[in-house]
Amino acid sequence: MQITVTINEKKGTYNIAADDILADTLRSQGYMSIRKGCDTSCCGLCTVWIDGKPALSCTVPAFRVDGKTLVTIEGVQQEAEEFAQILAKEGAEQCGFCSPGFIMTVLAMKRELTNPTEDEIIHYLTGNLCRCTGYMGQLRAIKKYLGVA
Repeated sequence: MQITVTINEKKGTYNIAADDILADTLRSQGYMSIRKGCDTSCCGLCTVWIDGKPALSCTVPAFRVDGKTLVTIEGVQQEAEEFAQILAKEGAEQCGFCSPGFIMTVLAMKRELTNPTEDEIIHYLTGNLCRCTGYMGQLRAIKKYLGVA
């Protein structure tokens, strides 16, 4: 089966099997920032934007994105780098395995929420797991990036 999808502002047509998962399809097309850690939508490593909203690509059938617009971290490099620098300065960057999905979620949060509270930030990040940090550095970095107290 074929799907036509715009990925990071580049429209393309891709041949997929009916049971292909979006994370695997994206990786097969060279989007190596897409990582899989759980295959159950619990860790956030595979976060991409589908039509501007964060989605966990490890549980999305690839055929569901036909005609849609996808963004991976490769498509928001400047914003991602800006936040990643703050993350590192706050001591919240460890092994980096979770970083692409985590950063995609934070960038989506910036677009969606205005002046979020700490509780709103924590709620928005539910499902993004990091095995290296205690999350406090990440929370400090997010607050700094969003410009909230």
